[in-house]
Amino acid sequence: MPSARGKYAGKSTNPKGKSAMHGMSRSVGERLDRLPPSRFHRRMLFLIGSGMFFDGFDIYLAGGVLGALVHTGVSTVDGNALFLSATFAGMTIGAWFSGVLGDRFGRRFSYQFNLAIFALASLCAALAPSIGWLIVFRFVMGLGLGAEIVVGYGTMAEFMPPRLRGRYAALLNLFTNSALLVSTFGGLIIIPYLGWRWMFALAAVGAGFIWFLRKTMPESPRWLESKGRYAEAEEILRRIEQDALGPAHEPLPEFPAPAAPPAQAPVLPLSRLFQGGMLSRTVTGMCINVVNNLITHGFITWMPTFFIAHGLTVTRSLSFTAVMTLGAPCGSLLGYAVSESLGRRQGTVIFSFLALVLGLIYPFALAPYLVMTIGFFLVASIFVLGALSIGGYVPELFPTEIRLRGVGLCSTTGRLANVGIPFLIALLYAHGGVTAVLGLISLGLLVQGLVVMILGVETKGAALEAVTSGLGRDG
Repeated sequence: MPSARGKYAGKSTNPKGKSAMHGMSRSVGERLDRLPPSRFHRRMLFLIGSGMFFDGFDIYLAGGVLGALVHTGVSTVDGNALFLSATFAGMTIGAWFSGVLGDRFGRRFSYQFNLAIFALASLCAALAPSIGWLIVFRFVMGLGLGAEIVVGYGTMAEFMPPRLRGRYAALLNLFTNSALLVSTFGGLIIIPYLGWRWMFALAAVGAGFIWFLRKTMPESPRWLESKGRYAEAEEILRRIEQDALGPAHEPLPEFPAPAAPPAQAPVLPLSRLFQGGMLSRTVTGMCINVVNNLITHGFITWMPTFFIAHGLTVTRSLSFTAVMTLGAPCGSLLGYAVSESLGRRQGTVIFSFLALVLGLIYPFALAPYLVMTIGFFLVASIFVLGALSIGGYVPELFPTEIRLRGVGLCSTTGRLANVGIPFLIALLYAHGGVTAVLGLISLGLLVQGLVVMILGVETKGAALEAVTSGLGRDG
């Protein structure tokens, strides 16, 4: 097994990197952005995406597990609401601290720490003796689950050149959303025959395996540069360039004009997220996270419970849900197709309004084939939005030196809002059925579309440094 630092990191004889600063004729971002697509980029996608797959598996297994808990008498609808609220409470705290840790100690430390947390907590959940203990372990699990999304998308953005950034964010979203499909069909096979505990056990084993694989991942050179650690950034960059181009590669084309030596960015306080041009981006990111969590966990997670409440068996409920959730990977693939043509901002606006229309139509579908067909396209639209907005757009809005805190704050806001969402969904469903639930979701989609259309900036084809120009140092 390679060392924890991996093959990309070498020892630096100059920790401050002062002499290396003058040796780097171009910024880290410029050098990363001109690399062609390569096996290095694909390996980063696999390593980050694998962790996020098991993160998604752990989140989405709740749908099938909660239906089984109610059916077997282990839990009730109120108990399920507590389970989901504990999940969101843990994810809220995890999302925030992952941003703080990631900006302070680096991307590597943060994503390995959070993966270990939810792997161990998942193992404990598989052995939980009661619903009370299961809720406790789910809270701890949520600490890692909330962190993985923040660090995964933020780290991926810092390694990818502009022509790949949107598409690879969509593919990363596909890893996460494939977990919805796998957990749903896995639950259909495993839960009726082996029980719900095996779902948590699979998540624990898979996450632990990926933790060992990800020990070889490099630290983000953009983050190292923002901290003034130029010698370390240079060493990792040289190895990345060699890996991407081959040991005997021809020299890359010269830049059109010389660049000034990179200057160390100051440490930005959290308050900068609410000042000047950064404020509108913070508001946009918060809105996107609140609405995406609302539509994902307010509709998709509750689908099996809704179906069982209408008299379907556990197996038939999971079958309906499985067909509809086929829209998740289809939505991520569509997000991949349009991320660079429409752009993340314009695509988010268009699919927000499309999902709004489908959400208004869905309650009037009575025939089973209409329920599954419209539900399929609604789920697909929801996951196109996830690929374009949560996966691609929000991490692009913030400068490197405050990126994970910005993404973490937006994610924390979404998670915090969703601590009460399960109870609100249960209340709306009790008094107005699925129509009332989808009315709330449609309202959220309308707000999201308008906010991104009015406040959003387009990031398509632009370097991260160009998108955030002036925001890091001058505000």
